[in-house]
Amino acid sequence: MRLHLSRDQEHYYFDTENALDISLPVKRSEQGVHCFYTDKPEYTSFQAGSFIGNVSKGGACNVDVIRFTPHGNGTHTECIGHIDASDLWISQSLKTSLFFCRVITVEPFSEGNDRVIRSELLEKHNPEQDLDALAVRTLPNTISKKATDYSGTNPAYFSEDALWLLNQKNIKHLLCDIPSVDKEDDGGKLLAHKAFFGLNSQPRTGSTITELIYIPDHIEDGLYLLDLQIASFESDASPSRPLLFPLYVV
Repeated sequence: MRLHLSRDQEHYYFDTENALDISLPVKRSEQGVHCFYTDKPEYTSFQAGSFIGNVSKGGACNVDVIRFTPHGNGTHTECIGHIDASDLWISQSLKTSLFFCRVITVEPFSEGNDRVIRSELLEKHNPEQDLDALAVRTLPNTISKKATDYSGTNPAYFSEDALWLLNQKNIKHLLCDIPSVDKEDDGGKLLAHKAFFGLNSQPRTGSTITELIYIPDHIEDGLYLLDLQIASFESDASPSRPLLFPLYVV
């Protein structure tokens, strides 16, 4: 199905059959992505009396019991409730799912043992004021991102000034292919999170950060329609499935 939409007096169309999935799933095997020393996901079959939720074991249907950590076991989307005591759930914060999204590619600066995405890297791509969403792909962009255990590896991260820049440009939703916008071990400062969400200035309760996406090389930098799908959890974060739709000028 082809749908039409407009932005800043530009007219586009997109094909609903042409979705590009940039999520990493909560996998049953140990081959999925992991970080922060979280346990691997556990899938077991629900049992109650004589009922077993496993067709291969004689059950009438499959009923999984799943134990996992959204922040550590795949693509996830979080809200300001991740870093404050407001009990704001992601299902309350993200009230719609369709956004214009610009995809950019950056190569983090090497600074000692750190790889840092600073504001000047983002400024090179000149992200628009009031852009709905920005998806950041980091280099190198190997397929190993889909199955890496990042625990203890000091992955790339954003500097505080980089995410303050996005805050000031009123970019509401940030997506990235790293485990966290902050350094893996920063002593609990979470300066990049706080800058983006405006925790110490004007809290942005309707903004989100999505981490651990994967944007394959065949998806070019540019403007897309983003469908940011989450599960309706009463939690600061939810596993998510961001889909990109290429946009064509009418």
